[in-house]
Amino acid sequence: MHLAGHLQNKEIAQLLSAATAFVYPSLYEGFGLPVLEAMRAGAPVITSRDPALTEVTAGAAVYVDAASQTELNAAVLQVIRDPDLQHRLREKGRRRACQFSWRSTASLTRAVYADAIRSF
Repeated sequence: MHLAGHLQNKEIAQLLSAATAFVYPSLYEGFGLPVLEAMRAGAPVITSRDPALTEVTAGAAVYVDAASQTELNAAVLQVIRDPDLQHRLREKGRRRACQFSWRSTASLTRAVYADAIRSF
């Protein structure tokens, strides 16, 4: 094992884009920024069926039960052994990640706050 230490954003993106898979079997997730970052960089994603993660990935990932080592192992082997699947996940992930931006997030957040203020 090699611990990389602190990495710059560009270095993280390079590692993710070269990854065979980004494996994120989260038991609970509020939104899924790590998965979104991996998809944006072009990493094939394996993640849990957590509702936030399935919403963020929208079919651009292989899903597993995060508590099942058997499912996780099978998914990792499936992605490793299937270059076509890797390619499809990379492409679908990039397309999905492009649907998110900080500008859009800020605009939607502002709208929620404006609605909340109007309701007082």
